[in-house]
Amino acid sequence: MKAFRLDELEAERAANDGRYLQFLRERNMSVGLYALDAGALDPQQPHGQDEVYFVVSGRASITVGTETTQVARGSVVYVPAGVAHKFHHITEDLRVMVVFSPPES
Repeated sequence: MKAFRLDELEAERAANDGRYLQFLRERNMSVGLYALDAGALDPQQPHGQDEVYFVVSGRASITVGTETTQVARGSVVYVPAGVAHKFHHITEDLRVMVVFSPPES
């Protein structure tokens, strides 16, 4: 078993001055913590993997392809591989758990 504490992951991500911390990588998936502060711009480009976002905290909008929705704590969003997507209008610091399948390259 591998177990993680969100507060420890957030501290590690912040200590490494990064927006993204991959904390689990297995044969069929990888998992990371993505952070965007209020007012930030999301620099993401489409990925070659399917992904699921689980919003841990914060508020924003996300556009996936041509669809836009509001997200907040507890929201789950699926993004198919190769589809353009971005968080925007980030009104509260956003912390998102990201699951990639297959693992992010």
